[in-house]
Amino acid sequence: MPYDPSPIDEIEVMPLSGLYSSGPWQTELAHDRDRHLLVWITRGQGRVLLNGARRGFSSHNALFIPAGNLFALDVGRGTLGQVMLVPASNAISLPHQAQHLRISDPTEQASLTSLLEVMRREQSKNEALWHRAMQAYGELVGILLQRQTSRITPQPARRSAAKRLSLAYCSRISQFHRENISMADHATALGVTATHLTRVVKAETGTTAASLLTERQLYAAHRLLIESDMPIQNVAAELNFRSAAYFTRFITLHTKRTPSALRKQSRS
Repeated sequence: MPYDPSPIDEIEVMPLSGLYSSGPWQTELAHDRDRHLLVWITRGQGRVLLNGARRGFSSHNALFIPAGNLFALDVGRGTLGQVMLVPASNAISLPHQAQHLRISDPTEQASLTSLLEVMRREQSKNEALWHRAMQAYGELVGILLQRQTSRITPQPARRSAAKRLSLAYCSRISQFHRENISMADHATALGVTATHLTRVVKAETGTTAASLLTERQLYAAHRLLIESDMPIQNVAAELNFRSAAYFTRFITLHTKRTPSALRKQSRS
């Protein structure tokens, strides 16, 4: 049999619903991931937080979210699509920045759908050299995306100061979410007042600056509570809460459940 290396981190393709198989919190809370993410919407609509702004998406929209970029997806009822997850260490050609692409050409729509479907079949069949096939098809997906980005008409005007500030704040949330940095501290680091940051982020994202920071903390808490067996006091320490009691109050305030109840409910 031909040599077929099986790298630890592989490209993965799944239906859109696979992104939130444990609950809506997996996409609706602002967060970042350690893998590049392509979301291809084939039916329906929703809203996405990306590049420091929130906007709508619909059928035949492709969302490319590089690893480490803050985002959130609110998926409308009945929305269908496919997702490709790529390890940050993978060398396939992908756009260098987050992109919201509206693919209008029916031929290219069909090509992207077909490539992702073929990748899912390769993944499920597990035949010889399937890892190399996934890599090859992933490269074709990346080329299709880069061709789309190359056709975007360059915007002559630079981002407004408000858009730059909102993007910078979202980048800081991703970069420093493990540290105990308040919204006011982020504002100071960005050279603005907390009031100004709140006003700008609210206008750009529909959410306050403090709420985005809270969402990132909640996402991390959900992951540790639901996807691990770590004791609650250890979860609190991992997330830099002063005590398990303070962490319990935080979770109860925002989810209406205690940490133990949240963990139990998710596993029932």
